[in-house]
Amino acid sequence: MANEVGRFTLNDGGSIPVIGYGTVYMKGESGTESIKNAINNGYRLIDTAMKYDNEGSVAEGIRRSGIERDELYVTTKLRGSIYDYDEAIQAVEESLFRMQLDYFDLILLHWPNPKQDMYVEAWRALIEAKEQGYVKSIGVSNFLPEHIERLIDETSVLPTVNQIELHPYFSQKEMHAWNQRNDIITQGWSPLSRGQTVVHDDTVRKIAEDKDKTVAQIILRWHIQQGVVPIPKAAGENHQKENLDIFNFELTAEEMDQINGLTKDDGRIGNQDPIEYEEF
Repeated sequence: MANEVGRFTLNDGGSIPVIGYGTVYMKGESGTESIKNAINNGYRLIDTAMKYDNEGSVAEGIRRSGIERDELYVTTKLRGSIYDYDEAIQAVEESLFRMQLDYFDLILLHWPNPKQDMYVEAWRALIEAKEQGYVKSIGVSNFLPEHIERLIDETSVLPTVNQIELHPYFSQKEMHAWNQRNDIITQGWSPLSRGQTVVHDDTVRKIAEDKDKTVAQIILRWHIQQGVVPIPKAAGENHQKENLDIFNFELTAEEMDQINGLTKDDGRIGNQDPIEYEEF
């Protein structure tokens, strides 16, 4: 049925909605209203980050929605400038205070920041935050296999989620396959490539016409059918509803292959290669 949002099981025994709502750049009154509307339109996974500087707007959007806390799945990400162990713990506490929450459902390390080389220390802080009850599940974002393997080797704790840039022009097939082999859920940020060229691609547009669906619906369905949790951002209510209306059809194997074939070596939206990119 349409708008019937299911859940994927995490390796720590928890579960996560199969689609989320991205809140980057959503601030102030307009951002708060968009977040409130998204929740009322059926989104249950709300994704933010300390770097977005919008935790107040997210908190107010949640409050205005009237939806009970235990019906929501709230994610934040630890900013790269606070990977020091003690600072990281305090940052999580401050984030909870700002958002008026007792716990997060998921906290991610936002970037590995390999030059800084503090992501293992930050990971230990998230492990402690989970033990303290500040968060139910912990994971990473934009991490490569080499980074995750080091976390496992040094802490024996496997991330539940790896959130990466993923859309038809940058499908990250090998990274997603690696995550799957290691029982890590892949989340896809900017699944619609931030409204850039992929939404105008002739191949996707033809599939959308054949299915009597929008291009966005086809792309989000492509994510879910390969076991990826997309996190689209949509300010307007029509697009919010449209992006959830993807559970009443399926893409054929041929259609999936056609979309898979669109990926490009240089398909990243920006110059954010985890091998060298540093977030502060």
